Parts: sequence; C-alpha cells; structure tokens
Amino acid sequence: MSSALYDRDFYAWTTEQAGLLRAGKLSEADLEHIAEEIESMGKSEKRELISRLTVLLLHLLKWEFQPMRRGASWRLSIANTRDALTDHMADNPSLQSVLEASIDTAYRRARRDAALETGLAESTFPASCPWSFGQMMAEDFWPEV
Repeated sequence: MSSALYDRDFYAWTTEQAGLLRAGKLSEADLEHIAEEIESMGKSEKRELISRLTVLLLHLLKWEFQPMRRGASWRLSIANTRDALTDHMADNPSLQSVLEASIDTAYRRARRDAALETGLAESTFPASCPWSFGQMMAEDFWPEV
C-alpha cells in the first residue's frame, strides 16, 4: 500500500510515513523509500551549497574583473550570499567535509558564467579558484585586479 501511495500521492505518503514512524510502527513503514528520500535530502543540501558558492564566486569574479561596473547591488548580493552560506554551513556543519570539492565545482561554473555575463574570454579568469573559503567569506574581502 505505502509503495503504491508513494508513486500516486507523495504528500499523502509523507504524512502517512511520518505518522507510522512517530507511532513506532517501523514494520509498516516504507523503509526503502524513506531511506531514498533522506539520501535525497542530503544531496539537496550539498547542491544548495554549490549553488550559493557559485553565486558568491560569480559576483567576486565580476567585482574583480569589471571594476567600472561595481555598485551597491553587487555589494549587497555578495553580502547576502555570504550570510546565506554562513547560515547554511551552521545548519549543516558536516558539509565542511565536501567544501573543497564543492568550491572546485562552483568555481568552474562561476568562471564560465562570468565569461558569459561579462563578455570576457574565460581564459581571463584564473583556471582555479584564487581564494580560500575564509577569504571569500570575510566581510572585508573585496578582490582587486
């Protein structure tokens, strides 16, 4: 029944499964799908980390390589993204173990996006991330050419 409900009405399935777990009825719970959903939630947190890092790195690259276009909106975006990353890492401290690989992935995306948004050649930007996580996150860090 639970497996069929999972495919037919996900919201109803989640409500049913939460009730079964709270009642301690593990033998009736759809454990395989519950495990899949929990794994998916973890992957989602990692994707969110990469997404936020990409935004931060994109704006830092544009800040550095387009000094004539710097403005309050870029400064605000950088500050807000730093805050969001701080909160995300505080909520998910184990993401620290994948931070380096996530920065590599995010930088690759940010470098490509910076080239497309600025019209500059991708080779204009460093091949690998030039900043540490600590630098990127420092409130007083504003890269210069």
